[in-house]
Amino acid sequence: MNPPAHLCRFRLWALSAAFVLVLIAVLTPRGARSQAAAATAQPSPRARHVFIISFDGGKPSVMKQSRMPTLFGMVRRGAGTWEARTVFPSITLPSHTSMLTGVDIPKHGITWNDWRPEKGSLTVPTIFALARARKMTTALFAGKEKFIHLNVPGTLDTFSVPSYSAKKVAQVAAAHIETVKPNLCFVHFADPDGAGHASGWGSREQIAAFADSDAALKTVLTAIERAGIARESVVLISADHGGHGKTHGTNAPDDMIIPWIAWGAGVRPGYAITAPVTTYDTAATALWLLGVPVPAGFDGKPVTSAFTP
Repeated sequence: MNPPAHLCRFRLWALSAAFVLVLIAVLTPRGARSQAAAATAQPSPRARHVFIISFDGGKPSVMKQSRMPTLFGMVRRGAGTWEARTVFPSITLPSHTSMLTGVDIPKHGITWNDWRPEKGSLTVPTIFALARARKMTTALFAGKEKFIHLNVPGTLDTFSVPSYSAKKVAQVAAAHIETVKPNLCFVHFADPDGAGHASGWGSREQIAAFADSDAALKTVLTAIERAGIARESVVLISADHGGHGKTHGTNAPDDMIIPWIAWGAGVRPGYAITAPVTTYDTAATALWLLGVPVPAGFDGKPVTSAFTP
């Protein structure tokens, strides 16, 4: 005996409702989880080690006149531009602070250009602080005392100003790299700036200083090789400013234009970067490479075009 028609309709409705509830239960949470995961997903690291190397006073036109076989070999095998820009005023401490914090001068507040103990350290996070928060090892080696302002307590595992000499800075940095293998390391070569102030930008003395700094660069690269981490490392090379005559600090191209070069794991070989690059993009690129989220307040953006997809 067949059930009444109204009972059949009820059963059909119940089955349809149950089917809809199953779809809601299965599909909606999955979609919600996917959206939540997308919102909180951390970038995948592209390198385990990032080295930022700065040629103080690195005016591209003078560097191109100098004997720098190591640097130009890296340019041929890496990605770069000779038309990146620094911040204004184009002076050492404010510029390097932007390079290592990812923000412009009005945000980080470093407007002076010497070591002033009464000023204390930075009030905005450096990339070392952000990397250290992710259990990464950090180091900074510089040729000028003023970099003490970047030595924020609890952010650098190693901080050293061993000498003004790029050769000595490179030797100390190299020994550390071979033994510690830091995840994030900054190395500063002061010699070209000193020669520029003493003898002029583009002088024979400065060209010789660039050659000496290139030899220091080779020392650092050799240490990366000896440490066995070259295949998982990226080296970012730049400068804080250029120069004219025996000075710098203006917003003229001679002072503002700097090099920006990437070399190492995942870098597009022989690639000329055409997108605009600013010094605070260095900080964002370093974090992006290490898989550390770039803060929303950064002025800098990762230079992703320099790397393979």
